[in-house]
Amino acid sequence: MILFIVTGDFLMAAMTNMVFDPSGIVLGGFSGVAIIVKYLSGGKIPLWATTLVLNIPLFIVAWRIKGWGFIKRTVFSTSVFTAFLAIIPARPIVPEPDLLLQVVFGGIIYGVGLGLIFYVDTTTGGTDTSAALIHEKLIKYYSIPQIMQVLDGIIILGGLLTFSLRIGLYSIIAVAISAKVSDMVLEGSKFAKGVYIVSDRYREIADLIMHEIDRGATALHAEGMYSREEKNMLFVALNKKEIVRLKEIVYDIDPRAFMIVMDAREVLGEGFVKYE
Repeated sequence: MILFIVTGDFLMAAMTNMVFDPSGIVLGGFSGVAIIVKYLSGGKIPLWATTLVLNIPLFIVAWRIKGWGFIKRTVFSTSVFTAFLAIIPARPIVPEPDLLLQVVFGGIIYGVGLGLIFYVDTTTGGTDTSAALIHEKLIKYYSIPQIMQVLDGIIILGGLLTFSLRIGLYSIIAVAISAKVSDMVLEGSKFAKGVYIVSDRYREIADLIMHEIDRGATALHAEGMYSREEKNMLFVALNKKEIVRLKEIVYDIDPRAFMIVMDAREVLGEGFVKYE
């Protein structure tokens, strides 16, 4: 867990110091506020100082409201992140002012770091913790992710007003890239396919699935609302590489079979990911 937190914090801090800060790209969070404050102060207030000053009172409030168990991982993660902000030199990786390259490269690496942090169920403080406290004490009828999106949106808007519309639009692209990549890191090992199969020859199909793909199959009772006929529908969970073989098995046995293939964001249990 510690390795994931330290690696994730390093990647996020490196991208903040070496990509986003030099170009004025604001992704939200307290690091986004820090970039704005540094620019407005003429570079006199470093990123780590603003991040530290904003997080200390936030953690005190969170500790009083939610207890130490709620924030202990976040305090550690934020401390490591702040330390990396102070240590890593603020030198742009991309020497030329290529905003598109900075957004894509920075967004991908930042997203990997963010995914590693989320993978061990922690954050780097900032708007995540703020949203949880606002939800707890002020606005219970909105979810924490919804509140967090509003807070990050306000910070990104602040970056847009501080720098320029062009930079602000690039910031939105960077946010989208980092969010997508963090989802891939978080769910990549658990991502699978769920398949519904409707066929009169479901027993033969199920036998081949179990023997050739080594996956289980579940028969679900169903009724065709047009024909009013009772049917048995198979449900199968399998990984992405096995889906091609499944299609071959189904349509070799029954060319008239009806099949629905869906993305399964997370599959836990035997043959997939063990819940821990």
